[in-house]
Amino acid sequence: MSVNMLNENGNITIDDQVFATLAGLAAMECYGVVGMASKNATEGIFELLKREQLTKGIKVTAAEDKLNIDLYIVLQYGVRISTVAENIISRIKYSVENYSGVLVNNVNIFVQGVRVQK
Repeated sequence: MSVNMLNENGNITIDDQVFATLAGLAAMECYGVVGMASKNATEGIFELLKREQLTKGIKVTAAEDKLNIDLYIVLQYGVRISTVAENIISRIKYSVENYSGVLVNNVNIFVQGVRVQK
């Protein structure tokens, strides 16, 4: 699924993978985020994704020209989950809206695990 925008010069189509990449890069800049987790985590087993597979931990859906973004993440041990989640949400909304011009309706954070950093 993608978002279509019509202006005086023509039609612009932006694929969901573009939004997922923007959201993933914005989330990885936040303090406390270790990485993205596979969104298919079952039975408590998750896979920490490499930077090249960043978008596999993100689900983007478009409804009425607004985006809903689901983010599956792994956090660093010892951080306050609610504070990190609020920071991620605000950074993703700012980045996606600033770079694409498409409004973000919801950002849902799913913490799949906590990892101890050395």
